[in-house]
Amino acid sequence: KSGQKDGRRSLTKRGDPEARRLLHNAAMSASRTKAWKGFYEARRARGFSTTEALVMLARKLARVAFALLKGQSEYQSKVS
Repeated sequence: KSGQKDGRRSLTKRGDPEARRLLHNAAMSASRTKAWKGFYEARRARGFSTTEALVMLARKLARVAFALLKGQSEYQSKVS
């Protein structure tokens, strides 16, 4: 929900299909790791479908990757 839009969200297939495919594959893999499994399972527990939860995780991974590249730093997981 943002701006004038009020109602159900919908997933779109906009943007570069190859980048979307790679992010989706990365999210599927990350959802099984100790660092990201909690994020994924929290979205599933809130009632989102598997695909919706994976898209949320893919967007999160993209934001993290961009921040790491922009700041020239390395990823440090909070999970021990």
